[in-house]
Amino acid sequence: MYKFIIFNSFVFLMSFAQPIYSCSQAEDSSRVTIAGGSLTEIIYLLRQEDKLVAVDITSNFPEEAKQLPSIGYVRALSAEGVLSLSPSLILGEDDTGPPAVMEQLSRVGIQIEIIPEENTADGIIKKVKCVAEILGVNDNIKDETLSNLNADANELKLLTETNKKEPPKVMFILSMESGSPTVGGRDTSADGLIKMTGALNVMDSFEGWKPVSTEAIIQAKPDFILISERGLNSFGSIEKLGQHPSLVFTPAAKNNNIIAMDGMAMLGFGPRTISSAKDIAQKYNYSNE
Repeated sequence: MYKFIIFNSFVFLMSFAQPIYSCSQAEDSSRVTIAGGSLTEIIYLLRQEDKLVAVDITSNFPEEAKQLPSIGYVRALSAEGVLSLSPSLILGEDDTGPPAVMEQLSRVGIQIEIIPEENTADGIIKKVKCVAEILGVNDNIKDETLSNLNADANELKLLTETNKKEPPKVMFILSMESGSPTVGGRDTSADGLIKMTGALNVMDSFEGWKPVSTEAIIQAKPDFILISERGLNSFGSIEKLGQHPSLVFTPAAKNNNIIAMDGMAMLGFGPRTISSAKDIAQKYNYSNE
């Protein structure tokens, strides 16, 4: 019996470590708690913000979302904190956790839906559609929202196809805090963003986020460098960042092709990411004219 209980508990935990996705309408979406900034953006885009009772700390857009109670960081939720808000439904991104907390919340009867993540324009549209279906959003609102997003995605596709020259080589810097730039490799949100803009990720020889040497950056010869506005803050300006010893000899720095934008807009893979990708792709094209 003891081994059976242990096995069942293990299986229950694994169901959250490897989530089963569903976009079926929720039983009760009157009190929604969000774990993931992209989902908060989607809720507001679908005009369902009246259902929100709490969000996580990555939910910094739109501005009014910051006024809602916080459940903490998406990967480190507290069962007590979430339960105190009496949600009827939790919507989470892939990395919502930890699994033990999600198990505890599920055991007390809270419906939990983990929304599929795919770092592409189509993936964003699918995510919006999934949330709309879970919340039972009015067809007119859902269709209008999806139509607008599809139009943006088509504009982005046209932009990337318009650039007939060789795709630009791009590097995304997450931070410079360690002295060496931490950059996005394969299978990161940065990699997804770069591919959305029709460019090549010069740091695709490794997976994940990793500090890289000056020599590796010089050898990679990025034509453009992307960085979040938060990552740029410690330098004060793009010009000063371009003078950093790790970057100063790159084509991107020499040609002033360093682009700083809101980090969540670029990497959150919510609705704003399509617009961010469009803006970046336009900068590629202007640079090549």
